[in-house]
Amino acid sequence: MSISTIITAAGKNSRMRKDQISRGIKVTNKLILPFNEKTVIETTIDNALSLDVDECIVVLGHYACEIKEVIFDNYKGDVKFIENNPVDVGLSTSLYNGLVNSESDFALCITADQPTVLPETFEEMIKQSRNSQNPYKTISILRRRKTGLLDTAEGLGMPFVAPRLNLMKYLENEDDNLNPILRKIFDDGYTFYGIKEKNEKELLNINHYDDYLSLLD
Repeated sequence: MSISTIITAAGKNSRMRKDQISRGIKVTNKLILPFNEKTVIETTIDNALSLDVDECIVVLGHYACEIKEVIFDNYKGDVKFIENNPVDVGLSTSLYNGLVNSESDFALCITADQPTVLPETFEEMIKQSRNSQNPYKTISILRRRKTGLLDTAEGLGMPFVAPRLNLMKYLENEDDNLNPILRKIFDDGYTFYGIKEKNEKELLNINHYDDYLSLLD
């Protein structure tokens, strides 16, 4: 089965911006903050590119010019960059815009502020999806509470692997966070399989400045 990686990088950066202002430090989009000798978003992209996938798509929106100025030259030819139009849309719309620009059977969906999720964890998600009894009715997802077969989609979000066209049907005409949509998919009888993290840092997104500092330790 063919698989694409979709990385959403279109957010407002509002919580990080507020934290930076309150600390009196330079306001910088969290995705281009230094991380592992590169930036947050470059580390996420590099982890994705290390996988055996067919393509990598990055969805930009707010701060697109600022982000592209830093990273575009490093990834042209390896990454397909697309931009939301209009810009001010929810995460579900950003993900949909990435999926519609792919032709793969399945999608590994990641947010750009997840640089600590290791390639091995992504590979486990892909493996679980491929080996499931019905891949087209399975969501393989980084666990939040339990691992293995899940009895709820409460609290879940990216990263996950899903059948692309089926996921698009749920995302189309939605403009929301992903958890309500994942709960609806679960209620429709999809199998959700929780993948265990390699370390606790994989479970932390970079939303606040303290999140960023904790991941640098």
